[in-house]
Amino acid sequence: MKIKNENILIEIHNLYKSFGSNEVLKGVTLQLYENENLVILGKSGSGKSVLIKCIVNLLEKDKGTIKVYNIEVDKEQTEDLIKIRDKIGFLFQGAALYDSMTVRENLTFQLTRSLLEVEEDKIETKIIEALENVSMPDSIDKMPSELSGGMKKRIGLARTLISNPKILLYDEPTTGLDPITSNEISELINYTKEKFKTSSIIISHDINCVKTVADRIIMLKDGMVYKEGTLDEFLNDKDEYIQSFFK
Repeated sequence: MKIKNENILIEIHNLYKSFGSNEVLKGVTLQLYENENLVILGKSGSGKSVLIKCIVNLLEKDKGTIKVYNIEVDKEQTEDLIKIRDKIGFLFQGAALYDSMTVRENLTFQLTRSLLEVEEDKIETKIIEALENVSMPDSIDKMPSELSGGMKKRIGLARTLISNPKILLYDEPTTGLDPITSNEISELINYTKEKFKTSSIIISHDINCVKTVADRIIMLKDGMVYKEGTLDEFLNDKDEYIQSFFK
């Protein structure tokens, strides 16, 4: 498959990760290109979430190379790792909001701990702007316990976007949501890409989400890349394993 944009933001080569005797990733190689939504598709346990956690070194790889903006991710290079993490926004599966903080405090916490320099009197403006971007301005003083699952996902995205990352990692962004809310989150992913010119890796097994957001798809099976291609190439593939996802 030919990729028109050759500007590689993330490059992973021959990545291995095991937990004891359980080999989760077995030589995964892939690239994320500028201004694309790359979906990582696969069954539970295929290594999807482990893969993106390795990118930001939340999990330490066993073997292989991971480069972000051509800087190799390595736990020993603390200063480089901080810079890499500041360029990447990570939207956790459960949104991972701090339960004891209001929405305002959750976003303030993120903003003041990023490398982005923001004057103190501009913090409130940044927070309101971030909430408006996800259509949640009225939630600013609410606690996470007052929010629905879809609302938490939106606030999680607002908190991620407030420090202006150029790469976003979404871990199952529509899991646990009803079909209507799931579609809204999928559309929000596309809106985010277009407005902020972000590039994203999206972990998902929600086929409706995949169909909405994917510029390119990589399917993992048994910890390895099974197929790479566009949505149309996947839909037209006669392989029974691939078609089992799209029925």
